[in-house]
Amino acid sequence: MSATDIAKSHFAAAMAEAQAAGVDHDGVCRSLLGLLVSKYLETRSAADVQSELRFVADNCDPDTDFMFMRP
Repeated sequence: MSATDIAKSHFAAAMAEAQAAGVDHDGVCRSLLGLLVSKYLETRSAADVQSELRFVADNCDPDTDFMFMRP
């Protein structure tokens, strides 16, 4: 089982639990993001975490190729 498989499984469970409890998915996602950032900050600098988040934000459009994927 890969890290992605583990994360997907837990994320799906969190979304299902939110649905069952009538909790907004955006709120759960925001809470998970906060937890992720807190965990990152245990071993990484704030600048490194910001860089990681910036990369994800800059490349979140599924219709746009990553810069390193140019032909």
